[in-house]
Amino acid sequence: MNIGQVAKVTSVPAKRIRYYEQIGLLKPAQRTDAGYRVYGDGDIHSLRFIRRARGLGFSMAQISKLLALWQDQCRSSAEVKAVAASHIKELKIKIGELQSMVDTLANLADQCDGDDRPDCPIIAELQGDKS
Repeated sequence: MNIGQVAKVTSVPAKRIRYYEQIGLLKPAQRTDAGYRVYGDGDIHSLRFIRRARGLGFSMAQISKLLALWQDQCRSSAEVKAVAASHIKELKIKIGELQSMVDTLANLADQCDGDDRPDCPIIAELQGDKS
């Protein structure tokens, strides 16, 4: 398959496929005599794997590690679980940070009268004023 066909089948844009090759996440595609990329079933499986991992928020470094583990038939599931557990910990931290942002913005929105006057605690907070 050419890159356009692979992009359609995997739901991974051609530009991102090229990027994955560039950073070494995906092995470089074979080329035709005319220089066009040609992909096989293994590439499609790898791209789907990468897409699903990205959908779960794994970083590129984590995906690289997971890809290596996926391709290693001698891997231990403990190694895979360790990557997932580390990611879960990171996600929980991020959820806490996001919840803190929600709480702060909700508090500021509650303090804002939302009327025709220019005074606004949201703007005051963003500009660093404590009024």
